[in-house]
Amino acid sequence: MATMSNSLPLRHGLSLWCPQSASLNRAHQPSSSTGFRSFRRTYVAASSAFTNENRESASEFVIVGGGNAAGYAARTFVEHGMADGRLCIAYAPYERPALTKGYLFPLDKKPARLPGFHTCVGSGGERQSPEWYKEKGIEMFYEDPVTSIDIEKQTLTTNSGKLLKYGSLIIATGCTASRFPDKIGGSLPGVHYIRDVADADSLVSSLERARKVVIVGGGYIGMEVAAAAVAWKLDTTVIFPEYHLLPRLFTPSLAWRYEELYQENGVKFLKGMTICNLEAGSDGRIAAIKLEGGSTVEADTVIIGIGAKPAVSPFERVGLNTSNGGIQVDGQFRTNIPGIFAIGDVAAFPLKMYDRIARVEHVDHARRSAQHCVKALLSAQTHTYDYLPYFYSRVFEYEGSQRKVWWQFFGDSVGETIEIGNFDPKIATFWIDSGSEFQLLPKLARSQPFVDKSKLQNASSVEEALHVARTSLPVEAAV
Repeated sequence: MATMSNSLPLRHGLSLWCPQSASLNRAHQPSSSTGFRSFRRTYVAASSAFTNENRESASEFVIVGGGNAAGYAARTFVEHGMADGRLCIAYAPYERPALTKGYLFPLDKKPARLPGFHTCVGSGGERQSPEWYKEKGIEMFYEDPVTSIDIEKQTLTTNSGKLLKYGSLIIATGCTASRFPDKIGGSLPGVHYIRDVADADSLVSSLERARKVVIVGGGYIGMEVAAAAVAWKLDTTVIFPEYHLLPRLFTPSLAWRYEELYQENGVKFLKGMTICNLEAGSDGRIAAIKLEGGSTVEADTVIIGIGAKPAVSPFERVGLNTSNGGIQVDGQFRTNIPGIFAIGDVAAFPLKMYDRIARVEHVDHARRSAQHCVKALLSAQTHTYDYLPYFYSRVFEYEGSQRKVWWQFFGDSVGETIEIGNFDPKIATFWIDSGSEFQLLPKLARSQPFVDKSKLQNASSVEEALHVARTSLPVEAAV
């Protein structure tokens, strides 16, 4: 029997990698998130509205934004019978993770295409195509972004001069892509950023004629784009300043195994490198990347994946609290201004299980925060949002790929780690404080059980390690 001294609380994080398997319930697996490009391109979604078709309209509820959070909020209004109004967006919200997980593949790999990944199909829900909004009495408007907000009069003004009065305002503006400055070539032809389907279309057009692709950034975007570039059989190099991939989630050991997978597919890595500037060729397009130290890397297509910034600047001017990077909210997604809420990537919310304010850029949080906010607004729901951090990715998931890989991460990457397995075909990492495996992981992260360290270290396989972890759960959590 294990003693308490050898039992440590599984308090922070855990991850599991495995080959893609038909046994996974894919319809209910969350996917990675991207936000909306910028405030000047965000749009208004309004439910429960009555309208004057000339210049003014009034709505009980208005959503500003056009991404996943806005789409799931719209669905929740529909579920409560409160969607008879207008939804003004450039595109019907869609599951943006598809843009880097499936949209970039060559045509012979059967890439994802709209309407196949409209919100909310990614979570097993009804596909919210433009026709869906029309059927639900939500009228759609195109290319009429919000340009100003007056919180005293509770009005929004659009680019065309329309005035929209709201009762409750939900901000779902998401994030903007972090960009390289123009002065170092950040906007050269052939340099791409991915936040929406138009960006992905532009990149696909470049990949069709590319020879040498360079990806800047070793995070979500970078690694998923690199896997897509392999499908195009392109000379692909990934450059990033850190010394291993995905440092916020991966241990050096996990990162090394992930890098090895990509190297087996011909991808090259330049780690610990700082970029000085992007250089144009005689035709004005990107031709090379100059690194600190003077070396250069040739490139005719460059993808920048260095993170994102919450689209908060329009709201700082009206007094919303943005001191934590996003728009700060409480456990019901209420801001410091009565009647205004924020959800999704842009919201800085209380992460209850770790007792800190956090902002999460992930589609799972976009979905859940939208649903929680609208339910709290429309019903008697009063419980605090209790989110379990979750991230995942799928790479090399196209026809003809020799190995399709899916990984998931639950919790927080803090503490001592124990790694089980050799990624042949699975590997699991447990972060320890000094059923189905995918159903078990969130239970472990939430319950924070005491785990027998020696048994975990001596486990001969992922399955045995998961069994050790499962037996550490309280009886009610293990069921």
